[in-house]
Amino acid sequence: MPDFAPLDDILQRVVSADPDQRVPGVVATVTRSDGDVYVGAAGARSLDDPTPMTADTVFAVFSCTKALTSTTVLQCVEDGLLDLDAPASEYVPELGELPVLDGFAADGSQILRAPTTPITTRMLLLHTAGLSYSFFSEEYARLLAETGQPDILTASRDCLRSPLLFDPGTRWSYGTNMDWAGLVVESIRGQRLSEVMQKRVFDPLGMSESGFVMTDSMAARRAEVHQRLDDGSLVPTGLVLDQEPEVDMGGHGVYATIGDYTKYLRMWLRDGEGEHGRVLRAETVRSASVNGLGDLKVGMLASSAPALTHDAEFFPGQSKSWAYSFMVNDDEAPTGRTAGSLAWAGLANLYYWIDREKDVAGMWGTQILPFADPASVGGYLDFETAVYRAIS
Repeated sequence: MPDFAPLDDILQRVVSADPDQRVPGVVATVTRSDGDVYVGAAGARSLDDPTPMTADTVFAVFSCTKALTSTTVLQCVEDGLLDLDAPASEYVPELGELPVLDGFAADGSQILRAPTTPITTRMLLLHTAGLSYSFFSEEYARLLAETGQPDILTASRDCLRSPLLFDPGTRWSYGTNMDWAGLVVESIRGQRLSEVMQKRVFDPLGMSESGFVMTDSMAARRAEVHQRLDDGSLVPTGLVLDQEPEVDMGGHGVYATIGDYTKYLRMWLRDGEGEHGRVLRAETVRSASVNGLGDLKVGMLASSAPALTHDAEFFPGQSKSWAYSFMVNDDEAPTGRTAGSLAWAGLANLYYWIDREKDVAGMWGTQILPFADPASVGGYLDFETAVYRAIS
């Protein structure tokens, strides 16, 4: 039987470290195909409130939402309703209206042109459509500052109408792709993404503590998002994602407990089978779990907004690819993670991985900005490493 006692020690260490090197609270899980093998919590939900962090604490999972949205896209493919390689504008016409930004003129105006190829839904899943985020793109940051375009936290349709940074399909760039993919699903299903996700993902997985809009019970158990200041101290931000969103943001809008999200991770270990029914076909899971980028690679995420994110790269120096919709480590990771495993993260320092070969997945949940916070990501990597030591 694996000894997971060292995992408790890691959680206690990160909440008990010096003020500039600690996290307020953390929940972490490990699961295998037959169920959870570790659930741990340490610290507090907020520095302003001594309420302990517990397994039923609710988190803004931010970009962990993307994989959930990808699953609803893949279900449309399974049902014969979506051609991944058709122009996505056939489903969402606005996608055909996005120009390519070729820079700025001397007077500051945008230099725009038509893209050479249309955006497909496959490109949205792979983050090759040409879209980015204002905190990972100097060009998008400039547009946000100079044009009055709404920030993505407004959860509005207008916040998505940014120009492309390159011709679709020619590069990998992390951004609002999955928000648009969610709109593709809405167009096909004739329902809001939140409704589709509830019926087709959350219900069959038994994810009763997940949603774009929190129930009163979830809101009462919500962990506070904290900001790490320049001196290393942490302050609560009061940030709550829009609870009356115009758009269900498929890239970042979900709240969930870490345990609920772990049920989703376990589905990938079980070839698409959920607690209360099948979510994806086994062949879909297999095809969605491999590199879809071809010769393109995932690079470093360079920060253009230091308050929101550091420069971020997992396993620098190692080759990384992208699946639907996860990062793939092409080589065995220093933590022990098998080559070809799946992983990603959420802006407030949430991290997860899925190792189908070794039948193990796990998640680390904190609520801290900026992304790639050394205290949180360092604790997560130690956690994952300890998991592989335990199961080996």
